[in-house]
Amino acid sequence: MQPADREKRNIEGKTPAMVFTETHEELVKEAEKWMKDTAKSYTIVASLVLTVVFAAAIVIPGGNNSDNGLPRFYIEKAYDVFVISDALALFSSTSCVLIFLSILTSRYAENDFLYGLPNRMIGGLLTLFISLVSMMIASSIAIYLVFGDKTAWTLILAAGLACLPVTFFASLQFSLLFDMVKSTYFPGLFRKRTDLILY
Repeated sequence: MQPADREKRNIEGKTPAMVFTETHEELVKEAEKWMKDTAKSYTIVASLVLTVVFAAAIVIPGGNNSDNGLPRFYIEKAYDVFVISDALALFSSTSCVLIFLSILTSRYAENDFLYGLPNRMIGGLLTLFISLVSMMIASSIAIYLVFGDKTAWTLILAAGLACLPVTFFASLQFSLLFDMVKSTYFPGLFRKRTDLILY
């Protein structure tokens, strides 16, 4: 359709935008259901991560020194990595929960599906991935802090095992994330110019 034809009306007196809205009404309902179901699932996962990293922030690995009340591993460099990764996991999982809650409470208007909802879903997936990676790093460091003095290979084993679920999650969700980024930010980059609809 040419841009000049946007306001023209057909025999029934409808503009192209009206016809588009009517013919895609069922698609909007399906997209709303999918978006809500997906956001609910990711909200549960992010809430679980939030619970775990909050507990890890309160219950310090190795406990406290009874003399001064400071954490036992306070002077270790690995403890700094633990604190940073746990804080990053805490803040990113909190952000993730809030992003997915904003998806659940969206009004799901037709125009929201163009940029608003995909942007939120992309942001939610990215913050969920960051929180999972940070949580696994914090868990690996906690294992190393508690058992690392006895066996040096514990860090290697813990880090290796921590990579498995993160890699598995990333491989399963990468296609969804890639498709959403491609269709939201680069709609004309991967298609021929003749395939684009000027609506």
